[in-house]
Amino acid sequence: MTISKRTLLGASAALVLLAAGPNALAQSPAKWDLPTAYGVGSFQTENLQTFANDVDKATGGKLKITLHPGASLYKANEIKRAVQTGQVQAGEFILSGHSNENPLFGTDSLPFLADSYAEARRLAQIERPYMEKLLASQGMKLLYTVPWPGQSLYSTKPVESVADLKGTKMRAYNPATSRIAQLAGAQPTTIQLAELGQALATGTVENFLTSSASGVESKLYESVKYFYRVNAWLPKNAVVVSQKSFDALDKPTQEVLLKAAAEAQERGWKLSEAKDTEYQKALTAKGMRLADPSPALKKDLKAIGDKLTADWLATAGADGKAIIDSFQKP
Repeated sequence: MTISKRTLLGASAALVLLAAGPNALAQSPAKWDLPTAYGVGSFQTENLQTFANDVDKATGGKLKITLHPGASLYKANEIKRAVQTGQVQAGEFILSGHSNENPLFGTDSLPFLADSYAEARRLAQIERPYMEKLLASQGMKLLYTVPWPGQSLYSTKPVESVADLKGTKMRAYNPATSRIAQLAGAQPTTIQLAELGQALATGTVENFLTSSASGVESKLYESVKYFYRVNAWLPKNAVVVSQKSFDALDKPTQEVLLKAAAEAQERGWKLSEAKDTEYQKALTAKGMRLADPSPALKKDLKAIGDKLTADWLATAGADGKAIIDSFQKP
């Protein structure tokens, strides 16, 4: 059996501390690893690094959090499990990526439910206690959440209502987007983001839902001229810590960590909205026609969203119903 260098170093460090006695263990700084799947240039990662720096500074080095961006330590779909099983102390992941495990993880990605930053924030506040309870049942504590820009509608032709989507080829990349296409009368076409430019150029796809960020980064403006701010959903990243790691901190360090997390959440929401505005300006500058959805289109999409929410409620249990009931109160 081959033992990695990292394992040997960790074991050696632990033996040194044990030999030094309990006082050395109590006084040694806590060192956490925090993997994320997103690259260093992402506003989510930049916000996360500021959070780690703030914790280091405010604790006087008693808690040091080392970021591992770009899926360098664990792949995106492995990060939650790594925290859950104690392989790392903390991690960041997109909540909806785990909706097949529990429907509540997909609450923020119910289509056309919360269709603005204000509404997404309200949904996040309602949802938080239920998300905290769910994560706690898995041995984790929720530190903060930050949304990505909303998923908007890109089209090669004008769209005034869902009738304009009927018979078109709509990109799908998961069961929800396939269902949206079907309910709109479009033909769902499975295409990954990296292949979308080519698919548009060849007419394999005519419309799709994705964020303003994807529009800029994937140069989708080269093939698509129409962008409608439908904000189908604003999916959130969550930063969590294992409850055992949190409990191992002294009370003042815990309080610093929670305060820095609250600040990271507020900063992150503002950053996300600012980035969305910045990306939309860039798309306009590249010749795209950006507009809010017409009243007819908005109404049609809401009807699709209501259908998908009803389907979700059938699987989401009492907590799911409580969240939606609270959100939809007049």
